[in-house]
Amino acid sequence: MKRIVIQNWELENGKIQREVSLYYHLFGQKLGTAPIVLVNHALTGNSQVAGKKGWWNDLIGENKTIDTDYYTVLAFNIPGNGYDGDFENLVPNYKDFSAKDIAALFWEGIKVLKIESLFAVIGGSLGGGIAWEMTALKPDKIENLIPIATDWKATDWVIANVLVQDQILNNSQNPIADARLHAMLLYRTPQSLKLKFNRKESEIANGFQIENWLNHHGKKLQNRFHLASYKLMNHLLKTIDISKNKTDFLAVANTITANIHIISVDSDLFFIPSENLETYQELITTKENVFYHEIKSIHGHDAFLIEFEQLSAIISPIFIKKTKQIHTILFSINLHNFVPLQF
Repeated sequence: MKRIVIQNWELENGKIQREVSLYYHLFGQKLGTAPIVLVNHALTGNSQVAGKKGWWNDLIGENKTIDTDYYTVLAFNIPGNGYDGDFENLVPNYKDFSAKDIAALFWEGIKVLKIESLFAVIGGSLGGGIAWEMTALKPDKIENLIPIATDWKATDWVIANVLVQDQILNNSQNPIADARLHAMLLYRTPQSLKLKFNRKESEIANGFQIENWLNHHGKKLQNRFHLASYKLMNHLLKTIDISKNKTDFLAVANTITANIHIISVDSDLFFIPSENLETYQELITTKENVFYHEIKSIHGHDAFLIEFEQLSAIISPIFIKKTKQIHTILFSINLHNFVPLQF
C-alpha cells in the first residue's frame, strides 16, 4: 500500500483539511504503460481489490475479466475508512464530508500520479456513487463509467436508512454490531434469507440460525471496523448527488463523454433498480452511449459481491483487449429490447 499526502484540501463546505493521507494499491501493469482502471470500494471495503486477500479477485487479476496482464488497476482507500491503520487520518467531524469531496480527493491523487485519463471507473454501492461524482467533476477524463448497485443521487429511502444507521451508531451501547444487524437486512432480501435458513434453529447456540448469522456479521465488523470509520462511510451515502448546486441531473449528465453502463440488481432493496431505470430512460433522450444492465438474483444489494459470473458477463465486452476481436457486440437492455453497440 502506498501513500500520497494532499495538502490544504478544501471541502465542499469551504472548510480546509491541512493534510490528508490518501492510501492506495496498484495492481497489474506499471503506471503509464497500459489503460488504467480505477476501482472504488464500497462502505466496508478497501483498496485491496485483487490478489490473495482481494475482495474482488473473482473479477480482477491475471486472466480475469479485468485482466491485470493487460490493465493497470488503481484503488484508493477513502480517507477515514481505517484500513490503512492511520487512525490520525480518521475524521471526527464526519458530517463535514461529502461523496463529492472524496471524488475530488481521488482526482487530486490521480493528478499526483500523473495520470491523464482513465479507461474505466467502476464501483459498487458507495463506490459507484463516488464514481458518478468523479465523472461529473471531470466529464471528459473517463472513457467508461460503470456504477453498480448504486445511483447518481441518494433517494429519500437511502437518506432515511442512513439516518437510522446514524442513530444506532450514536446511541447504541454496541453501535457497530447493532448497526450492522440493520444494514444486513438492507443488503439481502427475505427470499435470500429464506433460502439460506428456512426458519431452522441453531444446533450450536440457542435461537434461530438467522439470529446467529446476523450476530456473527455484527461481531465480525465490530472486530475490524472503527466506529469513526463507520459513521463517516454511512454518512457519505446520503451525500451522493451530482446535480447538487447545478441546474438539473440531465444538464450535468450531458457534459459527460464517458460510455455510461448502469448496472442494477433486480432485487436490490437499498439502491432500487427502478430508480436506475428512470435514470436510463432520461439519459437516452439525449445520449446514445448509455446502457442499462441488470443482475438477476434473490440476494439483493449484495449480489454485486456474490453473482460474479453475471457481473463478469455484463462487463466483459467493456474490457475486451484491443488485441482481440474489435467488433465484439455489447448487448444492453433497452427496456424490453436489446440494443447492440459496436466496439
